[in-house]
Amino acid sequence: MQGEELSHVDESGAVRMVDVGGKAPARRRATARAFVRMSAGTAGRLGEVPKGDVLTTAQLAGIMAAKRTAELIPLCHPLPLTHVDVRLEVRDAGVAVEASAETTAQTGVEMEALTAAAVAALTVYDMTKAIDKEMVVEDVRLLEKTKEVVE
Repeated sequence: MQGEELSHVDESGAVRMVDVGGKAPARRRATARAFVRMSAGTAGRLGEVPKGDVLTTAQLAGIMAAKRTAELIPLCHPLPLTHVDVRLEVRDAGVAVEASAETTAQTGVEMEALTAAAVAALTVYDMTKAIDKEMVVEDVRLLEKTKEVVE
């Protein structure tokens, strides 16, 4: 772990929620991505899936998931999100998802961005699984996180 201590584990090895009460609020932003690999034929049919509008549904699912991250990940702090953006791009080999989350708070929003990207990708998978049994959700990862001091 490059010499860093796990912040969610105390000295005795027990899990804990990190106390961020002494930290000053900062404007924070994080961007994450995910990819749903599928056949070109499936990617070309996304506009005619029987369950409905795949991309809009996945976009909304990602936004909703970001807002509920603290309910899903046990040690995450509930954050007042100021913005969530989820974008999906259809490519020959699948659907690329990029999600960003923003807040002004005492802790970062990378978990919210990652959750948004993952749930949007899972929604694409769910809505198209009947027509493509070989799909794979992959490459869920943090792309960037920033922090600006608020004065």
